[in-house]
Amino acid sequence: MNGTDREYWDDWQRSWDRQQEWYLPDREERFRVMLDTVEAHAGPAPRVLDLACGTGSISERLLARLPGAVSVGVDLDPALLAIAEGHFAAEPRLTLVTADLRDGAWAGRLPPGPYDAVVTATALHWLPAADLVRLYGDLAALLSPGGVFLNADHTPEPATPLLNAADEAFQQRRQQRERAAGALDWSRWWAAAAADPLLGDLVAERREIFGGHRDPEPRPAAWHTARLVDAGFREAGVVWRSVADSMVAAVR
Repeated sequence: MNGTDREYWDDWQRSWDRQQEWYLPDREERFRVMLDTVEAHAGPAPRVLDLACGTGSISERLLARLPGAVSVGVDLDPALLAIAEGHFAAEPRLTLVTADLRDGAWAGRLPPGPYDAVVTATALHWLPAADLVRLYGDLAALLSPGGVFLNADHTPEPATPLLNAADEAFQQRRQQRERAAGALDWSRWWAAAAADPLLGDLVAERREIFGGHRDPEPRPAAWHTARLVDAGFREAGVVWRSVADSMVAAVR
């Protein structure tokens, strides 16, 4: 295989999706709700910012569902962006941008706005609170009036410890069964990527960028909705949730 082989990159993109589904068995359902909300607010031809886009999973579903849409995908991870670049090489409706959301000047790397929608999933819990609050203000400035921001992420509720514990135990049993059947978790997927002749150097580069593993900082949905209103959104609320995860939406 070589770096211009579409099937090669498609295989890696599908592999990423399967690895993420091991953690999030309802991943496609949350994407459906996300795109329902984008279309409801922005119509059939939105200009969308795919934040922390990874391999482009959301943009792929957006462009398949709404042929009139265009998307700008933003990420810092060189390995995931390489997969996205290969997978979407023939797709003119997607522009990929390398930017660090922790950098207050990150938005300067984007094509000029405004945007009709900003979407993101299972990514922003890695940001410290101060960076996330600042980012929410950045997004309010990037969206057109009436535009919508959607964040699907891990948002455990501290007030429901019994529900949380039962769901965690259930999910662990499911994951054990699927791992025994060959499913890759996060560490095994990245080990496979590190061993790949085209991705290995990029995986080493991402380790230099992000450093060692650190625990994420999940926050309840109410924390996000309050900060989004403080950042200048007219309203914010939850449009989907499971026991441990939710999707927060905010209207500019």
